[in-house]
Amino acid sequence: MTTPDHESPEPQSPVPAVPAVKDRIYRSPAGMAGGVLLLALMGWLGIDALVVGEGRVPWLALASLLLGVPLVVAFTLRPAVFADPERLRVRNPFRVVVLPWGQVVSLRSGFSNDAVTADGDKYQLWAVPVSLRARKRASRKEARVRAEAAAGREGRATRGGRGAVLPEVPEGPLRAETDKVMDELRHLHADHEKAVGPAPAGPDGVTVRWAWEILGPALAGVVLLVILIAVG
Repeated sequence: MTTPDHESPEPQSPVPAVPAVKDRIYRSPAGMAGGVLLLALMGWLGIDALVVGEGRVPWLALASLLLGVPLVVAFTLRPAVFADPERLRVRNPFRVVVLPWGQVVSLRSGFSNDAVTADGDKYQLWAVPVSLRARKRASRKEARVRAEAAAGREGRATRGGRGAVLPEVPEGPLRAETDKVMDELRHLHADHEKAVGPAPAGPDGVTVRWAWEILGPALAGVVLLVILIAVG
């Protein structure tokens, strides 16, 4: 009596991995443009002093570059805000703060844009600066568009419905770019709060890291400058 052969199990198709949600990244275009120009100017002057300078000039140029370049990078190119459905990561000039949405109570806009945590700590969003000029520009543009639309409707009424195409009137108030960014962040926070619930008190999950890659060279430049000044 023969026993039937056991059939080999069919290979299972791999379960497709769920794609990770990419971070929304927010930076200041004006700050980045200014930083690039400042770095180009500092590099031109500093390298020229290092190459053709005499006496203590090259050392002073080196110390100035060690101090100046990290500070320019810190305040112009480095600031950024990374947001996804789970957390908010704030990269400020000298610190990186990771804030799970569950620890964020509110996102406030005053003279600066800030994230406030459940235990009362406030972290400024350097990459999303408040621009009162941009807010006024948006308000003037909205008033102009609405005035042009109102004038166009009056003109059409007098011509029996004929006339030029009316400008599109925005449904809500026009917003400055940084205010739009804060609106998007508030939507992410509200979506997480609806799914999980309000933030509990306590610092669980909040991490703060100092940017030693910026502070280290800057401190080295300060020390070298102090030594050069002391030596005379």
